[in-house]
Amino acid sequence: MPTNKRKKNTRMKAKTTHGYGSMKKNRGAGNRGGRGMAGTGKRADQKKPSIIKHEGKRYFGSFGFNRPQSKVKTPKIINLSEINEIILKTEAKEFDACKYDKVLGKGNLTQKIKVKAKSYSKLAKEKIEKVGGEAATC
Repeated sequence: MPTNKRKKNTRMKAKTTHGYGSMKKNRGAGNRGGRGMAGTGKRADQKKPSIIKHEGKRYFGSFGFNRPQSKVKTPKIINLSEINEIILKTEAKEFDACKYDKVLGKGNLTQKIKVKAKSYSKLAKEKIEKVGGEAATC
């Protein structure tokens, strides 16, 4: 009748080396092939069947999902000084700023023009009307 073999750690309790000879031979993670998932990379195809057998298919890859983070939209703005430069180059009497979210009052206008935009700052509206222009909404 066959007898069950006792585990090595129960048989080697009194011995400090547990059957490895010198302590140097059984020291560190290099003896057991690294820590964690070390050695499961590009050239470890021969290792994968045994890992899958012991750990299961979920050992490799990433699982679950990351919640999409909300992106804060920064408003697109344009200053009166920029509008003035464009108007001087093109010599137009009307400026369409509908692609911008807001017109701000930095700088001055030198000509009477009609500006179309979604919104204006208080100062920008005052400066446009001061030169005799018109601040219309889109």
